[in-house]
Amino acid sequence: MNEHGDAVHDTTAELLKIELFIAQLLRIGVLISFVIVLIGIVGVIVTDQTGYHTINLNDLDSIIAYRAGHPDFPNTVGDVLSGVLGFKPYAVISLGLLVLIAIPVVRVAVSIAAFMRQRDWLYVGITVFVLVMLLLSFALGEAGG
Repeated sequence: MNEHGDAVHDTTAELLKIELFIAQLLRIGVLISFVIVLIGIVGVIVTDQTGYHTINLNDLDSIIAYRAGHPDFPNTVGDVLSGVLGFKPYAVISLGLLVLIAIPVVRVAVSIAAFMRQRDWLYVGITVFVLVMLLLSFALGEAGG
């Protein structure tokens, strides 16, 4: 560092660039999620179907009485992906929601890379711990059904 504080200025500028990148990432992620959900909603409106035969949107009794054992809607990532490939509107909506859920996880992963770049090992460790806990909660939530 010289007498003008260039090292401090460089660190501040780098932090600002990282924060702006993360903010842009969050905005783009939310926008993508919104567009995917909107496509699914338009699909439901246009086809008047969910893509899953148990629920009939034209029949309120069908919606109220729906209490089947195995759900007839996508409830795993595999179900969502196969439903999207089959152009099922509820699966498309579910994909948009999965993208929305993934945004904070991606933000944590990007933060790990940013802290590594700054060689801030304490925050790398803390953020890795947070990421592991997030992923573990998803895995346990899936296993718990």
